[in-house]
Amino acid sequence: MSDPSAQLLREFILRSPYVRFLGMEADLEGAEVKARLPFAEHLIGNPFLPALHGGVIGAFMEMTALAQLAVAERSRKRPKTIDVTIEYLRPGRAQPLHARADLRKVGRRIANVHVEAWQDDPAKPVAFLRGHFLLRDEG
Repeated sequence: MSDPSAQLLREFILRSPYVRFLGMEADLEGAEVKARLPFAEHLIGNPFLPALHGGVIGAFMEMTALAQLAVAERSRKRPKTIDVTIEYLRPGRAQPLHARADLRKVGRRIANVHVEAWQDDPAKPVAFLRGHFLLRDEG
């Protein structure tokens, strides 16, 4: 029998065309979603460095937050983004990017999520995302 959380995560990845365009992958470690964005040439924003496009990094982190909410809030529809704030700390080099989401506060209608993205070392993040998401009940 398959783990329901893992099934929800697989469905989230398959359901989003943009997630598939990015090439985002995700696995569960306990109840935590660990996301990975494999490097691909079409994700480059600055070919001179080369560096990942900031919009790609931001979208990857937002999708990581939504994936974590999809797993944690099983009885709800896919959340809607209210707002996100992104802090870019260093260029995302032409290599894989990793992320994890921390559900800081999940209320009846709003979730506050913090996401960290890094490449080689989790202690040296590339960017942070703070987001608010509208939670919607099924039915």
